[in-house]
Amino acid sequence: MTITMTPSDWLSFFTHYLGLSLLSVGGAITTAPDMHRFLVDRQQWLTDPQFSASVAIAQAAPGPNVLFVALLGWNVGLNAGGLPTAFLGLSVAMLGIMLPSTTLTYLAASWGHANRELRAVRAFKQGMAPVVIALLVATGWILATGGNYSLERWPTWTVASITALIVWRTRIHLLWLLGSGALLGWFGLV
Repeated sequence: MTITMTPSDWLSFFTHYLGLSLLSVGGAITTAPDMHRFLVDRQQWLTDPQFSASVAIAQAAPGPNVLFVALLGWNVGLNAGGLPTAFLGLSVAMLGIMLPSTTLTYLAASWGHANRELRAVRAFKQGMAPVVIALLVATGWILATGGNYSLERWPTWTVASITALIVWRTRIHLLWLLGSGALLGWFGLV
């Protein structure tokens, strides 16, 4: 896939990631649905398989959870002109997603630690848990459907629901469940 990106496109890419950075409560992965909407659906800078593969490869690799953002930027840059622009895409994406959230996190954590006994601070921390869970569910929905929002893939949803229930209710290690899902996929059952 080859795309043409102007300086205003790069600026749009950067500013979009600046905004997503401030919405990434629970980590950058929670903003993956909006990244998909922006990069695949709206701008068409990536294909759906490129997006899904970028997230899957980065999540499987050791290191921080935010690596998928770097890989998405890298792929946008590759599509826009090869290796030199791949580094530009990686840099734009990472600076955009890291700069605001890192600054805000540092300032908020310093204030929150100094005021940790206030009722409002404790209530805020407890209230954010459902928001983070909902954002993670939305991310799972995008990754599982691959842009196809119908429920025709009910076996995949069944496996995902059962896996979530097992993780929630038991102490079975997640790698066993991932391996089981991989085997089901290998045999074409999901």
